[in-house]
Amino acid sequence: MTPYLTPLTGDALRDAGIPAPWTYGIKDRVRFGELDALNHVNNVVYPRWYETLRVQYMEDYGVYDLAGPDPKFVVKSVSVDYRAEVHRGADYINVGRTVSMRNTSFAMEYATFVDGQITTTGTCIVVILNADNSKRPLTEALRQRFIDRDGTQQM
Repeated sequence: MTPYLTPLTGDALRDAGIPAPWTYGIKDRVRFGELDALNHVNNVVYPRWYETLRVQYMEDYGVYDLAGPDPKFVVKSVSVDYRAEVHRGADYINVGRTVSMRNTSFAMEYATFVDGQITTTGTCIVVILNADNSKRPLTEALRQRFIDRDGTQQM
């Protein structure tokens, strides 16, 4: 059994029934405080789950270091598409990947899987800024990391 809150990649994701091209995930279990009156995960919880995944992904992929000195990462936009309910006590795996990048930003996709089935998907645009809030170009090292890890496309 995979421990909760342990980053998962490649073979571990495939063993859990999560298909390529998903490259990074974290397994967890629904907590009581994440439920609504209908006993399923409240809609506001998914963006929190995806934020937690994004921060861990960025740490594990070295994004903070590869962005240069003192970067500011700002979420420009977030969207979530609810496909199926996730109920009390369910084990789930949230997955994420960087699918595209521009000069100063990158786009991530997310999904929540329960028993190998997608229940929720999401997207996020992250902009990198300098200390004075001016936009900072993605470094070549960061671009290459996204390409190597996720097959990210330049837009």
